[in-house]
Amino acid sequence: MSAASTAESADFRGPLDITRAATVVLDAESTVIGWSPAASELLGYGPSDALGRPLTTFLSVRPAGGTLPAEASGAAGPGPGPPSLVGNEIHVARTRDGRELLVATATCPLPGAAGASGPGTPDRILVAAEVEALLHWESRIALLQGLATQSPVGLAIYDTDLRLSWSNTAYEREMGQPLAAFRGKRAEELYGAGSFVTPGYPHTLAGVMRQVLDTGEPVLDLHFRGQPPSDPGRDHLWSCAYYRLEDAHGHALGVCEDAFDITDRYRVQERLTLLVEAGRRIGTVLDVATTAEEIADVAVPDFAATVRVDVTRAAVTGETAAVGSPADMTLLRVAERSAPGSGTPDPGLPASGPTETGRTDPGRPGASPTVTDSPDTGPTGSGPPATARGPAGPGGTNSPGGPGGPRQPYPPVDYPPGSPQNRSLSSGGLVLDEGTLVVPLRTGGGILGLVTFDRGEGLDTSGRTPGPDRATTFDNGEVALADELAARAAVCIDNARRYTRERTASLALQRQLLPHHLPPQSAVETAYRYLPADDVTGVGGDWFDVIPLSGTRVGLVVGDVVGHGLQAAATMGRLRTSVRAFAQLDMAPDELLTRLDDLVGQPAEDRSDACGGAVETYDVTTGATCLYAVYDPVSRRCVMARAGHLPPAIVGPGGEVSFPDLPAGPPLGLGGLPFESMEIDLPVGSLLALFTDGLVEARDHDIGRGLDTLGQVLGDRSASLEELCDRAVSELVPGGTSADDTALLLVRTRALGADQVADWELTAEPVSVGRARELATGQLEAWGLEELVFATQLVVSELVTNAVRYAGGPLGLRLIRDRTLVCEVADTGHTSPHLRHSAADDEGGRGLFIVAQLVQRWGTRYTPTGKTIWTEQALPPAEAG
Repeated sequence: MSAASTAESADFRGPLDITRAATVVLDAESTVIGWSPAASELLGYGPSDALGRPLTTFLSVRPAGGTLPAEASGAAGPGPGPPSLVGNEIHVARTRDGRELLVATATCPLPGAAGASGPGTPDRILVAAEVEALLHWESRIALLQGLATQSPVGLAIYDTDLRLSWSNTAYEREMGQPLAAFRGKRAEELYGAGSFVTPGYPHTLAGVMRQVLDTGEPVLDLHFRGQPPSDPGRDHLWSCAYYRLEDAHGHALGVCEDAFDITDRYRVQERLTLLVEAGRRIGTVLDVATTAEEIADVAVPDFAATVRVDVTRAAVTGETAAVGSPADMTLLRVAERSAPGSGTPDPGLPASGPTETGRTDPGRPGASPTVTDSPDTGPTGSGPPATARGPAGPGGTNSPGGPGGPRQPYPPVDYPPGSPQNRSLSSGGLVLDEGTLVVPLRTGGGILGLVTFDRGEGLDTSGRTPGPDRATTFDNGEVALADELAARAAVCIDNARRYTRERTASLALQRQLLPHHLPPQSAVETAYRYLPADDVTGVGGDWFDVIPLSGTRVGLVVGDVVGHGLQAAATMGRLRTSVRAFAQLDMAPDELLTRLDDLVGQPAEDRSDACGGAVETYDVTTGATCLYAVYDPVSRRCVMARAGHLPPAIVGPGGEVSFPDLPAGPPLGLGGLPFESMEIDLPVGSLLALFTDGLVEARDHDIGRGLDTLGQVLGDRSASLEELCDRAVSELVPGGTSADDTALLLVRTRALGADQVADWELTAEPVSVGRARELATGQLEAWGLEELVFATQLVVSELVTNAVRYAGGPLGLRLIRDRTLVCEVADTGHTSPHLRHSAADDEGGRGLFIVAQLVQRWGTRYTPTGKTIWTEQALPPAEAG
């Protein structure tokens, strides 16, 4: 816009103002006796052309066509022209060049002209202007009138002393009184407690207006927070603009303020920001208590002065959401937050109260606790395998006794009848009771708990009334916001509940599937560690086991299932149970892995039928690995085979470490290649380490480096097995967590002394039966086991007789005195005797039945040269002790 047009826009003189309108002086006969320059500009006639001529020469009532132009003829109301021109006469003026102009005129009689009305005597003055210019001017006047009386934007003018000199109607409404009551006051007298919150500008009204006066530069959209006199006790926010007012010569007259109340818009923005923050901060972990604390932290202090979160006991323990009457629900106080200096009595916990810091006092009865750790299932030493602890709560958790002290359980809450919380539980909907808003945590038709938002109406903890800037109730928008916050929190709590239920089931399953403790063995000394990769759920797919076998032998097994969680734990349980079952059949390691591989391959073939046609997205069974070894303390030899697993580490009595080149079979379920066994001599005191790849493999190093580190740790012969386990875990799994599950089983070999084993070779002749009884009786008497002579004679007689009758020689008889008395008879046959019930007229078949009644257990072990029938008898109490 040019300077000329700007000046024209700023000129608010009317078109009929005598200082700018076309002015004509007339006598009593309407003869022109005066002609202004503006009239010459409008009509094109000079004074010499117009003076002395009648007015009708220049103006006529109607144009040549006989009708007024449309813009001047469609007016409603009295008189010609539109409503804005009522009171003015409309004429058609003819210019010097023949054009016709529609003009508005006004006439003003001159004082004293009535007594001298002769020709040439001034009688009246006529002013004229184009109708279009008049309409434009009146629209500008209407604009000013609207700003002054109808605009919702508050307008005020402050003089150079920053005293209010004028304001519009909107400003008067904010002040709650007419202009005359506050004219002349300074800005800080009207909004003394307010301040600008927009950075980069002075904080006070006077400072901003003085800056505009001094620099002449306008400012736009400054946010001012304060309390208007018409609404004390509640903060408002205005968007303000300031610009300097100047006269025609550029001298400053004052400052104009435009202020628009954006409180509602700002509050909507705040609510949206709170929702965004809630989406970012609520539900960060799958823990009910942590989620409850997060919603309290989000809402205090921006939304409420105090927030209490009560969750049903079922939700905390992972059970189904409560459905029914309030009597069916036991609520626990899981989280509570209060702004400093705020708080109201809690109807659910009458003895509790917020502390001055806004946190609940953990030492006070009924205090609100925070997140508790799940009980540690432990893996250090010889205890049950470890599982991860539950997630800890955020900072500021309350723990009586300081860090590491015992944590209080969540206190139950009981709301009296008629309280907002009780009404919310009864109705299943939100309840607004003055400054208290109770919103239920609903999901799937059930109630998980309640969230109580309190604005702190009444006295605070210091006995004072709330500050004037705090709203003490909730409007409709805030109620909807609280409902949305509770809905989001309910979804997160329900997810945490479901997770808690699955984690509890997984831990229970794994505790049942993994060995709780390893019973002492005569053949080996053991120690172990188990660390799941998922330190949150504490459930993994690795496993280990030590299985007592016949003949004082022991089976050692370690395995790794792909994946983590409940499915991996269930698969691990299947494999471990299968290995134990196959091991009890005295299978060789290679044969056991073959049977296990066949078992793993079966579910893949029948999965669609078992699942009703549905196919699992992945199979954690296929690809599992396993290492199985059998150690015999009599021969001091170990036979082992592996299915895709890492070989064990062997440390000799002198501390030398080796990793035997054990034939590598394929992982379980893949098939195609046979499994091969390897037999190794293990001197007494040798150390055998069985482990999973999670121990030696990590993101920052390869398996080779991990094996070297493990060998260095195990080479210390002076350390105990427990110490070696701890060192291996600390060196290879720093922090106790890794990307994969970790299992470590350490075994130190022992041997049975020569005085504990007696064996003889017999011929396959009937006479050998008596010889076997004599040998067994003599050995038992030498061991001081006379009490077992009679039963042992019957056992030896039956087993040797069967071997002579149904198998071939040579025969072997062996007695082992360990924790039990073991009797073994070996032959070259490959058929196993079967226990059966003989009929009354049968001549045979009762011997093996009698043997089964005399011993604790018996079985058959196949060897490359035949089979061995073995029995175990309990030692007398004195010998067993």
